[in-house]
Amino acid sequence: MTKKQEIIPLLLKMDAGGRPFPVHAAALWDGEEATLVDTGIPGQLDVIRYALEEHHIPFERVTRILITHQDRDHIGSLPELVEAGGGRIEVLCHETGRPYLEGETPLVKNGTLATPVKVTGTFRDGEILPIAGGLRVIYTPGHTPDHTSFYHESSRTLISGDALTAQDHVLLPFNPNFTSDKEEALRSIEKLLELKIETVIAYHGGVCIGNIRERLLEIVGTMRGA
Repeated sequence: MTKKQEIIPLLLKMDAGGRPFPVHAAALWDGEEATLVDTGIPGQLDVIRYALEEHHIPFERVTRILITHQDRDHIGSLPELVEAGGGRIEVLCHETGRPYLEGETPLVKNGTLATPVKVTGTFRDGEILPIAGGLRVIYTPGHTPDHTSFYHESSRTLISGDALTAQDHVLLPFNPNFTSDKEEALRSIEKLLELKIETVIAYHGGVCIGNIRERLLEIVGTMRGA
């Protein structure tokens, strides 16, 4: 029997110093094993457990975590999750992100070292990860040097990390105030035009469905001044 492969937007209702800070991570679930994409700010173990349970995914079934990039609001709870996993959870990131996650190189945005976590595997642009029937790595630098998105071809779903944002189900470009190299980030959006995308899960903003290519062309045209 073929396993059911689900790509689930995972709303994390976080609290950042007394203010609501919701983000949209993602879970890939086949009924037996779950993969989590990104981990929120520090201290979110219970929030993540609850979000998984809302979709009937036991935390005990999480076997790996994929990281889109090194920003604190994406890797903050990674050490806590790995510790809670008791050795069963693999950590994977783009090859350029490894020294940041392992605490060897200061984070780009604030110059501090991350709480180190052992990276058990890395991936490269174009690689197909054996997750949820095949998850393609799309290297989308610009927001940070290691930024990566993930494309699930069978459902035509893009997990965009911070390469794109959204508001009220409308797809938007990256936030320029938090983007290290805006020109490179724009080239990364142009790269996404090569994909047949029907759904985008944007970490900041949530899910966008329908007319994705048209919206990406609008974003690129506006940013290029066309």
